[in-house]
Amino acid sequence: MLRIGIIGTGGIADAHISGYLAFPDQCEIVALADVMPGKAAAKAEAFGLAGAQAFDDPLAMIAEAGLDLVSVATPPSTHAALAIGALDAGVNVLVEKPMAPSLEECDAMLAAQERSGKLLSVVAQNRFRDDLATLKAVVDSGLLGSISHVRVDSAWWRGLPYYDLWWRGTWEKEGGGCTLNHAIHHIDLLLWLLGSPTEITAMLANAQHDNAEVEDLSVAVFRYERGLAQLTSSVVHHGEEQEIVIQGANARVSQPWKVVAERSRADGFPAEGGDADLVARIEALVAERAPLSHLGHEGQIGDLLAAIRDGRAPVAGGRDGRDAVEVVTAIYKAGFEREIVALPLAASDPYYRAGQLVAHAPHFFEKTASLAEAAS
Repeated sequence: MLRIGIIGTGGIADAHISGYLAFPDQCEIVALADVMPGKAAAKAEAFGLAGAQAFDDPLAMIAEAGLDLVSVATPPSTHAALAIGALDAGVNVLVEKPMAPSLEECDAMLAAQERSGKLLSVVAQNRFRDDLATLKAVVDSGLLGSISHVRVDSAWWRGLPYYDLWWRGTWEKEGGGCTLNHAIHHIDLLLWLLGSPTEITAMLANAQHDNAEVEDLSVAVFRYERGLAQLTSSVVHHGEEQEIVIQGANARVSQPWKVVAERSRADGFPAEGGDADLVARIEALVAERAPLSHLGHEGQIGDLLAAIRDGRAPVAGGRDGRDAVEVVTAIYKAGFEREIVALPLAASDPYYRAGQLVAHAPHFFEKTASLAEAAS
């Protein structure tokens, strides 16, 4: 039975707690910690965790609670120190996205994982969705042919009060705006589906949130061998209509689900009816796929528990989290400097180091409120 601790008891901690509670035969939540006095105890009571000990000092929890695995569900600027502290204490770690605000911090976390021999997993819960696992299966099948273009809409909407919470809306504490903290999910999916691009360029804006330093909208273009991908990151899109559209040489697939395959006439124009046989083969592949037994955070936690038990790497590891942060960093560098950025970023690049993003980032507006707790 693995002993679980959770650091940070804000809203996202609920997904972690529920995820662990789905595996009562494999783990037990024995401790929660939050730097806000009394908050950890209140969360334990809310979930009926009568046997869980509450701490106001996360490092004390790591030192005293005898943990096997800890979830780090705190603001991004704290991830590296907490994850490294846990790994160096011999505790496996699941850290919320984004892994850390800088590549330097990500690499320090990976170094801690290496010397500890423990597992480090970064939350990428959308890999544990049936609709997106379906896209992955189709891409991996080769039926699409070479990839021509991918369009990713990471479309969210948040009102002005969203940035009133003390750590949001600042480059120093949040690490960035919607590109880092919302589109990180879709960036991870893009890397999962296609691998890393070779070049990135981008433009950033703050279109609607004049109480935040950070961007609320960005549009980036990625180069992949012969093809391109484009990513819109947003918290200004009404309806939050998110979409991934993958155009291959042979067919297009997308989520929400749609499959289309054109067939050429002698003159190069699309033939009526398209390639019905290829569409049927893709649909058959999708129909044969076994559904995931656990979804979202619960699915990722189940995979991590199994990885610890089986001595294997998790589906979403520390390197995956680092690769997503590298793409975000390249988007910010491209937008700030108005240039095309080549990947991978070298350790000598100023944007690699902690604090450099804050030093180079524009303040679109200044933060106008700083609430200890989000209004309900």
